[in-house]
Amino acid sequence: MKRADHQNDIKKFTFAGALMTLGIVFGDLGTSPLYTMRAIVNGGADNYNELLIYGGLSCIFWTLTLSATIKYIVITLNADNNGEGGIFSLMALLKTKSAWAPILTMIGGSALLADGVITPAITVTSSVEGLRLLNPGIPVVPIVLIILGVLFFIQQFGTKLIGNSFGPIMFIWFLVMSILGLLQLIQHPSILKALSPVYAYRFLIEYPGGFILLGAVFLAVTGTEALYADLGHCGKWNIRGAWTFAKVALLLNYFGQGAWLMHNMEKGPHINPFFEIMPGWFIIPGVLLATAAAIIASQAIISGSFTLISEAVSLNFWPKVRILHPTWIRGQVYLPFVNWVLWIACSVTVIWFNESSNMNAAYGLAINITEIMTTLLLSYYLLQKGVNHRLVLLLFMTYITIEGSFLIANLHKFHSGGWFTFLLASIYFLIMYGWYYGRKIKNRYITFADLDKHLDLLRDLSKDQSVPRLATNLVYIIRANRKDQVESKVIYSIFQKQPKRADTYWLLHVDRVNEPNRSDYQVTQIIPGILIRIDFRLGFKVEPKINLYFREVLEDLENSGEIKLQSSYDSLKKHAVEGDFKFILIDRIMSRDYTLSTWENFTLALHSLVRRLSISDIRTLNLDSTNTIEEQVPITIDRPVHYRIKRIQ
Repeated sequence: MKRADHQNDIKKFTFAGALMTLGIVFGDLGTSPLYTMRAIVNGGADNYNELLIYGGLSCIFWTLTLSATIKYIVITLNADNNGEGGIFSLMALLKTKSAWAPILTMIGGSALLADGVITPAITVTSSVEGLRLLNPGIPVVPIVLIILGVLFFIQQFGTKLIGNSFGPIMFIWFLVMSILGLLQLIQHPSILKALSPVYAYRFLIEYPGGFILLGAVFLAVTGTEALYADLGHCGKWNIRGAWTFAKVALLLNYFGQGAWLMHNMEKGPHINPFFEIMPGWFIIPGVLLATAAAIIASQAIISGSFTLISEAVSLNFWPKVRILHPTWIRGQVYLPFVNWVLWIACSVTVIWFNESSNMNAAYGLAINITEIMTTLLLSYYLLQKGVNHRLVLLLFMTYITIEGSFLIANLHKFHSGGWFTFLLASIYFLIMYGWYYGRKIKNRYITFADLDKHLDLLRDLSKDQSVPRLATNLVYIIRANRKDQVESKVIYSIFQKQPKRADTYWLLHVDRVNEPNRSDYQVTQIIPGILIRIDFRLGFKVEPKINLYFREVLEDLENSGEIKLQSSYDSLKKHAVEGDFKFILIDRIMSRDYTLSTWENFTLALHSLVRRLSISDIRTLNLDSTNTIEEQVPITIDRPVHYRIKRIQ
């Protein structure tokens, strides 16, 4: 399907679009009933009573309503960047970016990536644990490790084949959850009194440790960030339509679990009411269906992690990594290094925590942090959009209070699992920080030269027979935004490092724009036939295949008669052989002789360490390594000279 057709399809609500949305967006949210009520009743085991159940359900209902429905479905989905969503798209929307906007984005992105490790571990483990109702001694961990191994192995082949079944499977999952919950509600309809916010208030005020149990309540909304992150894949109307069905199904199941708990108070808190409400004959089909839903939820977060890092690479928040496209579906990417790191991290998580209940603290904290960062960035965006500042302040205070309360509750369990999220997110954050701000420091000392002062020299050099011709066409990747300038390192490379003679010099400038899918170029003949500049404008979701795009530009220019691609060598020109091209890549090296602040030195050291994760510019731009020259030039910093070395006669 063409991109334009896809965008037109997702702008309106369709049944097929809503079904697809169930499989892409609601996997994480849809599997939360597997562990949320269990976490609440287990957390209140010392005071297992009616208020625990009624209050917990009331908190779940109002959290889903305020956080998922109002914040994300009603408000945040309108903050789309040409149809795209997610925390990186939100930052790209900001017209004026303050100094703290990148930091908030890094924190939110890091927490989301940490969630990419925890989600597959907790969802698959929770579903397989249902088999213990049939056999308490069943080896859960080995089964989970096998499922995760297969899941991560098939990523390299793309998920088009199995992806087509995600929507129907999730529809069946939500339908089954609705029926199971409704059957229990019929037996104890008075549980619906928990819809009143009075029970939520009493739970927080009267129940011992009720505020701390908010950490368990928050598990009900893990996955809400996907409502915004997958905006570009599904469209806001399909997400809103699918959410109506999904929310009803979730609430029916939650309240059905509550009804069963009220009827079976004597069985105590140390059970999982999700599987208990299933008839005995349905346990095996139910566990298989739950496992399928867990795999879909895991697949969604894995694909989301790939997309998130590919966007971070485009916005210079992450070192360059190998990005592959396993299928023809636009937007579906596969990052080999990231995939295997996630697999190892997920496997270690399962082995370390052993039980899904032990992962609850780590799981909630990751999404909690991301939601707070989204609230901060969204408030800033709404102010820039001209929304009444009193309304923005009201929204900000409401959600920062709600999410701040959840954060305090989740941090209370820091020692029992929250530390794991913090560790993962910190590693991701350091990678982003070192790469982003290390480049900022190096870019601070970029110097530019006026092209006007070197045009005559370029003309003469291109015709100087005393200088051996290096190539017919010499290509430099530049960063100068102004068309009358170029980096001093390019001038140094052409004239001083070693005079480089060519018939035509090409300056390629890549501008990463905030429009996610833009892809166009502009040609400027600075010296017709001798010095030509190409400006590529690429959206942050477009892969920078500069070598491919450059070839397409050359074809356009040749077809329009603006250039001739024939070789400049007489013997080859005679036989109409195409001219040769040589690329020059220049890396700037920061000398340690210069005095920088302690923090700047730390940032540069971190940048150098993180750079080891990055692939080379040759692989990034898909250049021919046998036809590319890599050079190094020092970064020069102007500094006052306090004294000069003296000559002794």
